[in-house]
Amino acid sequence: MRPDTPAENVDHTAEAARLERTAGLYPEDAEALLLQAAAHLELSGDRPAATALYDRLLSSGAPLDEPHLIRALKASNLWEYGHEAEARAIIDGIRATAPRNAAPWVIVAESLEAHDELEAAEKTFTEAARLLLTDVPQPPHSTHPLLFGRHRVRRMLGAAHDEWDTLADTLHSSPVSLDELHDPKRVWSLGSDNPLELAAEISRLRAELGAYREALSRPFPVAVLHWPADELAELLSAYPSLSEEYPSHPDHLATIEASLRELAASGTPNLGIVTGTVPSYEAFAASELSSPTDTTLLPQYATTLAARGRAVSWPPERGAGCWCGSGRAYAGCHGGDA
Repeated sequence: MRPDTPAENVDHTAEAARLERTAGLYPEDAEALLLQAAAHLELSGDRPAATALYDRLLSSGAPLDEPHLIRALKASNLWEYGHEAEARAIIDGIRATAPRNAAPWVIVAESLEAHDELEAAEKTFTEAARLLLTDVPQPPHSTHPLLFGRHRVRRMLGAAHDEWDTLADTLHSSPVSLDELHDPKRVWSLGSDNPLELAAEISRLRAELGAYREALSRPFPVAVLHWPADELAELLSAYPSLSEEYPSHPDHLATIEASLRELAASGTPNLGIVTGTVPSYEAFAASELSSPTDTTLLPQYATTLAARGRAVSWPPERGAGCWCGSGRAYAGCHGGDA
């Protein structure tokens, strides 16, 4: 969600302005684009402008995919430039609403943690874990930061490990254990005069930073384009020559699944699917000064949608619905013979 590019390598103000302009061209993606723009404004130090973007989204009247996430980001940002009372009020509201996705919980808990409210942060992490992970056989990837953050805060509080801390340990894949990464005494080693201690701490920090960046970004190096049945029918009606690319909708769906499995078998990580619409594709073709009949535009369009945050990961998580939109579970649809 938040870019982690060092400020000296990026003009965050210019990048925020570019994203705002892009949001005007692609209103269907405005939420994701404006959230990225707000993140760049925070990195530039213009936190009031970032708050203005969060308020713009919340007051737009348009349906939002992640309203709780936007409020959480706004609260975190407000607290950083002196609006503690308003930030606390928003955080209390989010906790009372109890959103069913992990990201808002993680952001508000980390905001509390960053301001030394460790007990409140631990309570918030625990509330979220109880809500989202009770009777869940396998925690979804999106909840891993929740468990890791809870583990970190409890380690700082000196609390004994419980079953969720143990679960966090099993999910953690870094060569440096969570207990080491979250050891409160580590901070003291940064002031050591012993080169060996400093070298060990640098290794730990590199491992932690690598895991953190992976959890934040999770890029989609390959995103496959999916056309729902009605959109594909409209596309082929307007541009019949594309029927060579898409003989039928069932064939199109089968090709997507086969392509993704082949890529997965070859070792390609972080595969994704993006869903196209005819108006969006026509706008993209116009922006490229080309015709929608140009089949070389199709993979470029998919890559552009992924870059705008429209990709969903493949394969779906266990028990989730199939990516094709059939309404059936993935295991009973295109994932049936996986």
